[in-house]
Amino acid sequence: MSTERIQVAAYYFPEYHSDAHNERWHGQGWTEWELVRQARPRFDGHYQPNIPLWGYGDEADPAIQALKIATAANHGLAAWIWDWYWYEEGPFLNRALEQGYLRAENRQRLPFALMWANHDWLDIHPAKYHGQAQLLAPGRISLAAFERALDYIMEHYFSQPNYWRVAGGLYFSIYEVMNFVDTCGGLTATRKALDNWRERVCKLGLGELHLNAVVWGLRILQTEHKIDDVNQIVQALGFDSVTSYVWIHHQPLTCFPATDYQEYMCSAVTDWAHFRAQYQVPYFPNVTMGWDPSPRTVQTDGYDPVGYPFTATLSGNTPAAFQQALEHARSFLLEGRTIPPVLTINAWNEWTEGSYLEPDMRSGYGYLEAIRRVFAVERKEQDA
Repeated sequence: MSTERIQVAAYYFPEYHSDAHNERWHGQGWTEWELVRQARPRFDGHYQPNIPLWGYGDEADPAIQALKIATAANHGLAAWIWDWYWYEEGPFLNRALEQGYLRAENRQRLPFALMWANHDWLDIHPAKYHGQAQLLAPGRISLAAFERALDYIMEHYFSQPNYWRVAGGLYFSIYEVMNFVDTCGGLTATRKALDNWRERVCKLGLGELHLNAVVWGLRILQTEHKIDDVNQIVQALGFDSVTSYVWIHHQPLTCFPATDYQEYMCSAVTDWAHFRAQYQVPYFPNVTMGWDPSPRTVQTDGYDPVGYPFTATLSGNTPAAFQQALEHARSFLLEGRTIPPVLTINAWNEWTEGSYLEPDMRSGYGYLEAIRRVFAVERKEQDA
């Protein structure tokens, strides 16, 4: 049994503050709260809208971030992994992190890391039933833009004293590895770019990097590029670990419009052991709280399985069912074969995909309490 404390990190999706790009695309002051407010039931038994207990706050406000930080830390989270966007012209959705979280007086209570969400940004807020979504910003960027991004990351984030370290290294995750390979111009050039970055980080006195790759077998967005041979890419590029962003990347939702959460959970739990045996670097398991992207669809359109975000949902994802998934993850990590023992959770606030830990009017703090119960037990045993 592992004696190292399990670290629970939740993904943070920062589209609940105003951004110049979104204002250009959607209008003055637009945030994704608009879709949360407008969501309606799309089929019999469908629960919408999900209403945030804290209201529709501006996440770029340090006071609001302070509440989120305190709540996350009090319920057992070790870190947030921020979905971080950098397109050809520069940063996108960065104000919540830089003007909210990094200015919160209690930010040291909850470390942070980045997952470079380098996927295509499509016009799906909301998506129409018919037709292909317009590409607003391509995930593949120029090498010059990538170099600017690295400089920005080292200056603005890696230098922060509470940047999250895994196995002693600054944790940096890449969502679309193959987009990144295309940016650099092939595997050899990509390995060289990463090796140079590691060297630069060390020379700045920031220590080592811990590079993580997000992997999956099923696409969600229509333009995603999965890794066909994970071990080949991991070895070629020198990644230190792999993980998942969401369960939906690995197992199809078998029943439309709603698939049972507990049945689906069984498949996800089985995947962990398969991935651990398959991959040549540590696989950090993922627990997904729920799945319901229907708020990202035009609410007056039909709801049929015509492609994301018109997908099946997960039903029965109660706090009790979510706790069962966490207990499976705890047992898996306590076997001591995943070093270091890290668990990722989807997500802190994916409200428009139906996967969030933030309290709502239906379940209150139920999902957060599930984390505290499961991992308070783990801490108590390890401290004994």
